[in-house]
Amino acid sequence: MNPIIHLSCDPEHDVRRDPRRGAISALLGAALWVSPAVVNGQPQPPPTTTPAPAATTTPAPAATTTPTPAPVPESGFFFGGVGRVVAATDAEMGPGRDADIVLRGSRLDESTYIQMDLERQDHWESTGATTRVAVRLVVDAPTLHYNNARPWNINMSVRNAFVEERDLGVKGLSVWVGSRLYRGDNAELLDFWPLDWLNTLGGGVRYDLPSKRTYFAAHAGVNRPLSPYYLQTVERPPALNQPGAANVNLLDRQRLITSFKASHTVPVGEKGGVKGVLYGELHQLPSGTRETAEAGVVERLPHDAGYVVGAQISPFTGVDNGHVHAFLRYAGDLAAYGEFGAPTQPAPDGTARGAHELLFTLSGNYETGPLGLMAAGYVRSFRNASEQLDFADLDEGIFLVRPHLYLRDWGGVAVEASYQAQRRGKVPPPAEAGAEGAHPAASHHSASLVRLGLVPFLNAAGKGDFKRPQLRFIWLVTRRDEGAKALYPQDDVFSQRTWEHFIGLNVEWNIKASPAF
Repeated sequence: MNPIIHLSCDPEHDVRRDPRRGAISALLGAALWVSPAVVNGQPQPPPTTTPAPAATTTPAPAATTTPTPAPVPESGFFFGGVGRVVAATDAEMGPGRDADIVLRGSRLDESTYIQMDLERQDHWESTGATTRVAVRLVVDAPTLHYNNARPWNINMSVRNAFVEERDLGVKGLSVWVGSRLYRGDNAELLDFWPLDWLNTLGGGVRYDLPSKRTYFAAHAGVNRPLSPYYLQTVERPPALNQPGAANVNLLDRQRLITSFKASHTVPVGEKGGVKGVLYGELHQLPSGTRETAEAGVVERLPHDAGYVVGAQISPFTGVDNGHVHAFLRYAGDLAAYGEFGAPTQPAPDGTARGAHELLFTLSGNYETGPLGLMAAGYVRSFRNASEQLDFADLDEGIFLVRPHLYLRDWGGVAVEASYQAQRRGKVPPPAEAGAEGAHPAASHHSASLVRLGLVPFLNAAGKGDFKRPQLRFIWLVTRRDEGAKALYPQDDVFSQRTWEHFIGLNVEWNIKASPAF
C-alpha cells in the first residue's frame, strides 16, 4: 500500500490545533514505517522456530452475499469552467467578426468568453445529505492583451451564486436557493438552450424517483432588467428641505418567473434510451407608474403576463455521445420576448398581449470509427404585440452540419457548412426619400447567406466530437446576398462586401467542477 497524504478541512482533525497530538502522530507514523513488525499498517506476530503443524483440510465456509453500500460523495473544493479564446482576422487584416444573420448561428466565429466555476461540495454523515456551494464568474471580450485598456477594466459578471442540497430528509429530493442560470439540454453547434434557459434570483426543488429515470422540477425567481419597461429613475427634491436633488425609482417592477419540468427516460438496449420532457413557464409583471417626456406627467403601465409551453424528445445510444434532440417551444405574450426582453411595439392596451414565438430545433451527434457528424438547425417565427406587421416581425432559420475526420486519436479535420435565411415584416419608408443609402419601403425584406469552413483541430483528450479542450485553426468563407448586406448600416463593411473571410485560431475547453451534481 502506498502512503497517502490526506488534507482535511475539518478543524477537529487539524493537528496544528494540538501540538501534542501532532507530535504523537508523527512518532507513531515513524515507528510504523520503520518497524519490521508492521506490514501495510497491520501488526505482525513475532518470528517463531516452532515447527508448523501438519496440514489439515478444513471445509470452506459457505459463501455469503453482502450488499455493496452506495458510494459516499466526495467532499472538497472543485474548480472547473467553460471558455473559448479567439484570435481572428478578415481577408483585409481587419478584426474577425460574427457574420451570422440569425439569432443563433455558428459558434465558430463567436468572440472570447471565459467562465470560471468554483464549487465546494460536502457530504454530511449525520443527515446523509450532500450540499454544493456554486459560484460562477463570467468574463467577456475584450481581454487586456487585445486593447490594453487603461485604466484596467473587465467585462465580468456573477452568473451563479447558489447553494443546493440533495437527499436532505427525503432520498432523491434536492433544493436550491440563490442566483442561478437554470437550463437543460443544448444545441451544441448553435451554442444555445432551445427549451429552458432562465436567469433569476430565487429557488427551486427537484425530486428524482428511485429508478433515476424520472424526475419532476419546479422553480420560482425574479429579475429586473435595466429597461424603461421595468425601471425609471427620476430626480426629486430630497427629504426635509435638504439641498440638491435625490434619485427616486419612480418605476421599479420585477418580473416573477415560475417554471415546471417533468422528465422520463425509457431504456432501449444495454446503454441507449429515449428521454422525453414536458416544460412550462409562467411570467408575471405588476403594474407601475412612469413619467412621460413631459416633466410631471405620469402614465400608468398595466399588469403584464406571459407563458411558455414546450416539449423535448431525445433518443440516445449511450455510446460516443450519439443522440438526437428535438425541441418544440411556444411562448406567448410577455414571455415571447424572453426573460430579459420588453415589448417595443406593445398592444393597444400597453401590454405584450398577442406577441408570440414558435421555435422548433433539432440537434444531434453520431460517431463511428474515424468519422463523426454533428448537425443542428432551427426555424423560428416571432410576432410582436402590435396589430400591424412591422420590421420586428420575423421568420428565420438555419441548418448547419460539421463532419469530422480523425486522422489520429489526437487530431483531424472538420468541415462546417451552413445556410441561414430570414424574412422580416414591412420595411418603413425612409425619413428622407433622396438621402444617400436610403432603402425603399417594402412589404417585407428577405436575406440569406451560405457559409463553408475548414477546421483542422487537435484533441489532447482523444477522439470524440465533444472532447475538450480542442485547439483549432479556422477558415470560414461566407457569401451574402443583397438582402443580407442591406441588414447593416451605411458604411459598415458588411454592407459592402458580398464575400467575407474569417481566419484565425480558436481554443475551447469544458471542465466539469462538482463530480456529484
